[in-house]
Amino acid sequence: MPLTDLPWWRWRARMRSALHMLSDPGFQQEVWLVGRDGYGDVVDAVYRLVEDSWLDRWSAEKYVGSVFRDSAEAVAVDAAVLRVLRIVHQVGEEASAAAYLGHPDWPEAVLAAREAHHRLAVNDGTDPDLPPSTLAELRQLTARG
Repeated sequence: MPLTDLPWWRWRARMRSALHMLSDPGFQQEVWLVGRDGYGDVVDAVYRLVEDSWLDRWSAEKYVGSVFRDSAEAVAVDAAVLRVLRIVHQVGEEASAAAYLGHPDWPEAVLAAREAHHRLAVNDGTDPDLPPSTLAELRQLTARG
């Protein structure tokens, strides 16, 4: 199914972008740790994940049919959000990428994000193993139609 078949597909696109970056350790090493421009940082990804959705306050289940296709997607996204936010609250929002990536629970958060990203990408008919898009590419995608 195409990404744009859901009513709030732009939110989904932003969440998928965040989950993609949070789920890819290679990307994190090559982009976030070195501060490469064009992708934002860890906190930016977390913000995209929870910004308008309030997933830091309530379950993704609330968005089944508008952002998420089914309960399985919602459960996977909830798991990723909870794991990532727990680390953000422990490390702090102003921490360096190294602080997040070095947190002992970071691998668990990456796995949860990977599960959610994979489920959403496959359900949208896209390859979950492609590298993450830049923020400019995300803006271009969400500016369409």
